[in-house]
Amino acid sequence: MKDAYYASRYTPDPARTVVWKEIVRFLAPYISPEATVVDLGAGYCDFVNTVRAKVKYAVDTSPELSEHAGAGVMLISQPAWELNSIPDHSVDVVHASNLFEHFTDDELERVMAEVRRVLKPGGRLILMQPNYRLTYKNYFDDPTHKKIFTDASLQAFLESHGFAIRLAKPKFLPFSMKSRGALPVSPLIVRAYIHSPIKPFAGQMLVIGELTRA
Repeated sequence: MKDAYYASRYTPDPARTVVWKEIVRFLAPYISPEATVVDLGAGYCDFVNTVRAKVKYAVDTSPELSEHAGAGVMLISQPAWELNSIPDHSVDVVHASNLFEHFTDDELERVMAEVRRVLKPGGRLILMQPNYRLTYKNYFDDPTHKKIFTDASLQAFLESHGFAIRLAKPKFLPFSMKSRGALPVSPLIVRAYIHSPIKPFAGQMLVIGELTRA
């Protein structure tokens, strides 16, 4: 059974693997190889398959999840606010890419409650998603977008839920793989873009928060 959203908005693309390898390389200082990592909205499992971690969970409601997860990745085929199978305070890093903008306020509160429950004290929440301040002209071309976040509001949102901001990059990557200005498929070009202070066509932001209170 194919997932309708993925079929229409998020189709497989070999270039995505190249980009994700460089994203994971950039995030490596924030993720220990001994960590327990949860990937919310894992999709095609580009992040969770690539990241080095001792324990890896992929969370997604897509019926295709098992087709994309790599060996050793534990699957949770439930919404991001239902992480019952993960013990309290057992996770070092929770990651989500292009996910939080698809939730209502009530759903986000449920997600954050679960994130805080499973994270260890000092655990990290890594979020990458569209920055509305940069993408307002085509933000709602995706009809499943329900919530607006800018780099400032996302940081404030995390702080209100007990997270200290450890890294905030308002401009991190282009809006999507299909957008004007999408990166060429080359590890060196992607790596250079990620580290460059000049970000033409950037629309994705990156924010990393660290849990400071339960």
